[in-house]
Amino acid sequence: MGLLLLLTSMLLYSYFHSERVVNAQLLFTITAIHLSIEPAPDVTRDTNVTLKCQTFVSSAGPEALSREYTIYKNGNTIYSKTTSTSEDLLYPLSEARVSNSGKYKCMISIEGENMTSEAKKLTVTGLSKPVLHINKGVVSEGEEITAKCTAPGETGSFFFYFFIDSKEIKDMQVNSNQAEVQLHFSSTGIHKIHCGYTVLVTPDSFKSNESDSFTVSVRELPIAAVLEIFPKSRIYEGDKLNIFCKVKINDSRTSSESISLYLMQGSQLLSSGYSALNHSMVALAKDPGEFECRLKKGIVIKLDTTVVSVTELFSVPTLTMSPAEVFQKEYMRLTCKSESSASERLGRDELTYTLDPPGSLMTPEGNGIFLGQALLYDFNYTCVAQAKEIVKRSEPLTVRPKVPVSTPKISVVDRAVIGKPLKILCQSDNGSLPISYTLLSGHDQLNTTIVKELFQRAIFTVNISKPDEISKYMCEARNSRKEAPRSKRLNATVIVPLTNAILTVLPPLAEISEGDNIYLICGVNGTPPVTFKWYRFGNEHPLHTTTYNSNNTNYQVSALSKEHSGMYYCSADNHANQVVYSDLVTIEVRLAMWKKVLIGGFCLLALSVLGVVVVLCFKSKRGKREAAAELSVKPSSPKSDDSLTMSLTHETEVYNAATVRVKGAAVSVWSERPPEEGNDEESSMVSNEPDVEYTEVVHPCPLDHARVPPKKGTETVYSELQNSQHGATDHHDYLRDPKQADDSAPKGKRRSKFPGVSRVR
Repeated sequence: MGLLLLLTSMLLYSYFHSERVVNAQLLFTITAIHLSIEPAPDVTRDTNVTLKCQTFVSSAGPEALSREYTIYKNGNTIYSKTTSTSEDLLYPLSEARVSNSGKYKCMISIEGENMTSEAKKLTVTGLSKPVLHINKGVVSEGEEITAKCTAPGETGSFFFYFFIDSKEIKDMQVNSNQAEVQLHFSSTGIHKIHCGYTVLVTPDSFKSNESDSFTVSVRELPIAAVLEIFPKSRIYEGDKLNIFCKVKINDSRTSSESISLYLMQGSQLLSSGYSALNHSMVALAKDPGEFECRLKKGIVIKLDTTVVSVTELFSVPTLTMSPAEVFQKEYMRLTCKSESSASERLGRDELTYTLDPPGSLMTPEGNGIFLGQALLYDFNYTCVAQAKEIVKRSEPLTVRPKVPVSTPKISVVDRAVIGKPLKILCQSDNGSLPISYTLLSGHDQLNTTIVKELFQRAIFTVNISKPDEISKYMCEARNSRKEAPRSKRLNATVIVPLTNAILTVLPPLAEISEGDNIYLICGVNGTPPVTFKWYRFGNEHPLHTTTYNSNNTNYQVSALSKEHSGMYYCSADNHANQVVYSDLVTIEVRLAMWKKVLIGGFCLLALSVLGVVVVLCFKSKRGKREAAAELSVKPSSPKSDDSLTMSLTHETEVYNAATVRVKGAAVSVWSERPPEEGNDEESSMVSNEPDVEYTEVVHPCPLDHARVPPKKGTETVYSELQNSQHGATDHHDYLRDPKQADDSAPKGKRRSKFPGVSRVR
């Protein structure tokens, strides 16, 4: 039972204690952190410096918080500490050195919450003076000494420097404050040694002062190199030289071991060995005249040099050509000659000349003179001079045979147009430059051009006014003293600018009607091919465009309509680029023939109808006017029983015929008719003259062939009835042929329109 109580109490305690810890962890905040450098950010060497990290933390619980501090220098951790106190963190830098210079930061971490201070820079100035130590003060040539340089009390990364006679000999980088090196001396005498160092503090460096100097005495070794050359003077090319290089030891105590000898001429090594060297050679003026005997013992080097002057036996030959310019397969002369020679040592016939290569097809014509033909291609010749085993070669001579100019060709650049500048090209397919081209007009020289470059062309500008003038031009080409070849006469098409553009229309304008096809023919004067364009006035775009190799062509417009009426014109252009235009031509499309016939038919029909209407109206009016007329008809040769009289009564609707038979005459009694309205003239005539009535009677002609000759047609008898003042009526008959009826009727009397009917007035 007691054990159970104990366990229960422990569980309760751990529960409440852990809750308090959690609450303590949660109830705090880091408000600020500051880093300071004491006594100052800039101090001198050996100053005691303290980095103070001060934090400000607010918390709610009584428990102390676990704080972890970290100090950084130039981004690298240099110190860390964990504490539960709230006191400031102090990081001491005792006797500060230059290596302590840098940027510092402080960081605090509490239960995973961090805060870092701003960076502060510490600068420490002043370095200790370096100290130099050497193990020997007197040495022989080639002997080494040990030198040690120390930076007392300094820390960090160092560069040490060692100097001999103020010249830097060695340098070394170490992480300690001292460095040791081995030094040797290349020359004898008194030498001074000192050292110095530099402390590396990224990204800066600090250099110390120089150490005190030490003096080292270097003794010369009792050995030397000796060089001898025979003969010693008046040496000519071809002479044999004997050269000796050896070691000279001045002290018997000195050993000749580990000694090496080298014999050199300029940069060329002639021989090498240990104790003595002997070398023979032929003297040459072109070779360097300085000889060297070099002795080497360890790091010690001894030299002996001699300059040998060699007199030239003969100079380097020169090769020349005559003439200076030569054409293919022309003869030329090559001359090989040395400008100088040592006559006291060299005979006249001892110096010989040859050409290289041997198969150059040049024939010797004396010592150093060669004749032959120039080849068809470039060729290099070299002259070789030889005497007493001395051989000298000239500089190569390149012979470039010139190519004779070929017959030139003459042509026109672009196009030949009358009235415009004409460019003529004169060019040869073959020929070495420079080439002189001359333009000729007939036999007269007009101009000359010299072509010196490969892509240069000889172009001449002239003017022509007629097509046949172009054939008088030709050119000649020259690149040598020979006769210049001439080209053929210029033959090219000459373009005549277009003129006199005329637009012709077929069929003629007066015959154009709807439905027809017309041809617009455009013709010009000038050189084809010609580009023709047809336009309708008011439209910028052509109706049709064609290029034709003729001076005229046509454009067909099919199935004309009234919409095709308008003004048309054409333009023409050829290679002269001068556009010409025709005059405007007005085209009027008339109605088609069937439309005209149809309209005419309608018009005639309308006129016919109108005529019928007019006639009917007229007859209606005349019928009323002649209602009282009477018609009498009798034969031209009346018989007693054939007489017939027709009487028309004015006031009756139907004409009643009354026949009165008389012998020898027919008498008609007429009733008086009233005068017509509107006819004033006739009314006046009735009042002034007796009332006279005319009757036209048509009688059929009897066919009595025995008595009367046959007549065609009828005879007309005019009967005149006149009322006398006394009331009696006078009757007169007139008989005429029908053809003469109208003409023979009495004046003032009218003939009836209808045959066989009497018109009574």
